[in-house]
Amino acid sequence: MSVDVPIVGQRERAGSGPFCVEWSADGPAALTVDGSGWLGRTGTPLVEVFVAGEQRARTSQAYTRSAIGARLRVCEWSKDDDRVALTQRDEKTGLLVRTVITAPAGTGAVRIESTLQNDSAAPLTVTAVVSASFGIAHSEAEIADVDVLLAASEWLAENRWERSPLRRLLPELSLGIHAQDGRGHFGQTSHGTWSTGENLPVGVMVHRDGTAFGWQVETSAGWHVDLSQGRVGAVLSLLGPTESEHQFARRLLPGESFDAVPVALTVSSAGADGAFAELTRYRRWLRRAAPEHGCPIVYNDFMNTLMGNPTTEALMPLIAAAAEIGAEVFCIDAGWFADPSIGDWWATVGEWEEATGRFSGGLTAVVEEIHARGMRSGIWLEPEVVGVQSPAARSLPEAAFFHRFGERVQEHERFHLDLRHPAARAHLDEVVDRLVRDRGVSYLKLDYNINAGVGTDDDATAPGDGLLGHTRALRDWLVAVQERHPRLVIENCSSGAMRADYALLAVTHLQSTSDQQDHLRYPPIAASAPASILPEQCGNWAYPAPEMTDEETAFTLVTGLSGRLYLSGFLNELRPTQRALVADAVAVHRLLRDRLPAGIPFWPCGLPSWEDDVVVLGMESPEGTLLFIWDRGVDAAELLCANVYGRAEQVFPAAAPGWTATTVAGGLRVRTSPGVGARVYQVRHPGDAEGRAGLQGREDRALEEGTR
Repeated sequence: MSVDVPIVGQRERAGSGPFCVEWSADGPAALTVDGSGWLGRTGTPLVEVFVAGEQRARTSQAYTRSAIGARLRVCEWSKDDDRVALTQRDEKTGLLVRTVITAPAGTGAVRIESTLQNDSAAPLTVTAVVSASFGIAHSEAEIADVDVLLAASEWLAENRWERSPLRRLLPELSLGIHAQDGRGHFGQTSHGTWSTGENLPVGVMVHRDGTAFGWQVETSAGWHVDLSQGRVGAVLSLLGPTESEHQFARRLLPGESFDAVPVALTVSSAGADGAFAELTRYRRWLRRAAPEHGCPIVYNDFMNTLMGNPTTEALMPLIAAAAEIGAEVFCIDAGWFADPSIGDWWATVGEWEEATGRFSGGLTAVVEEIHARGMRSGIWLEPEVVGVQSPAARSLPEAAFFHRFGERVQEHERFHLDLRHPAARAHLDEVVDRLVRDRGVSYLKLDYNINAGVGTDDDATAPGDGLLGHTRALRDWLVAVQERHPRLVIENCSSGAMRADYALLAVTHLQSTSDQQDHLRYPPIAASAPASILPEQCGNWAYPAPEMTDEETAFTLVTGLSGRLYLSGFLNELRPTQRALVADAVAVHRLLRDRLPAGIPFWPCGLPSWEDDVVVLGMESPEGTLLFIWDRGVDAAELLCANVYGRAEQVFPAAAPGWTATTVAGGLRVRTSPGVGARVYQVRHPGDAEGRAGLQGREDRALEEGTR
């Protein structure tokens, strides 16, 4: 007999959560969705398990129809207010799969966590685990009714979203004629130690009826998203590391267990923006235990400024200028540890001692000046790497580093620490404790500038297993550091968002969204970042330069204002009009930053393309709507911010002329002036009824788009 177990939770507006788990005596558990004709399907196993001795029950290239997944049967389950826990067993291998499905209140989301346990007398080697498998559409024909949004990413060009018909990824095969399911697939995956260096582990599907489905994979190691099709529709499979893509395997001895990578799923009736809104609410729930320190305004000396060559003489005027415009944290970036006489310091990192000869009066004098100016001090570290010329490369034990095939892994003149090893952790603990205790540092910018490949085969079944273990140890280390130093703010820089996943972002405070130094290239990165990163964690660089016009200065400052204002540049060399713009931007950010932790991002002109002249990001909050608009074109432009209603006030730059914003039927019409420019508008809801009408209009637009 089929047993439906509704997961008690909340949608955005009211009612219980939409996700259900179903099982029967002759089938594995499956995830379904109440009230949706195309989402979720019985017969699609919730969890799939692939092992060395037995992979698929039917051959294909997709991560579906595993032999063990088909044999799993529920043997125990329980339910409380916000979660369902169930245990499934494979009688042939003795494998137990314990799954917890949590529905956070106030979201249309679920989090799925599974643990595998070898309950037999023989070893079992796991080669891949589908953390969640989900049916999409109920027929081959209905696949044509679905679009999918996926994002590519690379250094300097992060968060590049593209919307495609699902049918373009899964071609029409006439499977009914062949009386078989398809054998191909479409995959999106990570490679090496940069979890977001090529693709983002986030996506959304939108049906033409306006309903949308979103997902997120939560790991800093390997991950894979797989789409495949059968006679009864498509299947979405979400995985952590796999043997084929990441050289992963985990050998489980009798009684041993393995935690699969957690994943999250969301459903919304408000189109793609609605799915991203639910992911935003879910991410806030995920970070609920993380220490909060507000959204302090950070100045960092690196970007387009000192570029890794700080000295007392270079820093002092920057410190004075940053304090004058109202920065609250001054972060000394890379190079503080390197003797200026050696030239390039890249291969010397790892000891993290103050450089001799770089600071007259010592680093302490610089930090004391920062504190005397009323700011908190921060410093740059790249904790997981050790340069080949560093004393730490010789003093730390050999087992504290990544190895493959018996050789220490080296990438770009650097070795990679393995934080599963106590000596590696002890070394980093000593560094952080010394900086906090002796220097008074309360902000850490943690960088990660190499991709060290598939991982380490030390103390691991395969390199991908070693990498997963290291990344989990890194997360544990970050939690322990903050327990010792609760005032510490930690930035997850990761070479400009090359490892910006929610295994790490759940336990850190902000994410540098890019290393892009061209202010004209940054807007699509900043505007798209809230699709995968919480607005209050999006550290967007603003780096005014003396050679910029006032409009260009405002342009880069709007980029910073669209998330966490992250300042750089030679502020001390700016013209008076430029300094006034920076001071105004800081004042505006002070007024708006309290909205960030409750803000819901949306894209009234769609997620931007990389080459779009006009880029728009919206942020909805109880106080009203914020619009961040950049025009990179030569000529004036006119755009409609659809379904944005109310009185628009230009809040930055407040006195700049040339742009107009007028409420018309269908939304807010904005006209820009010729040349590069950017503005921040605040749109006050004219009244609760009209405000609700505007929100409803956005949902109506999603439905309308889906039927085109």
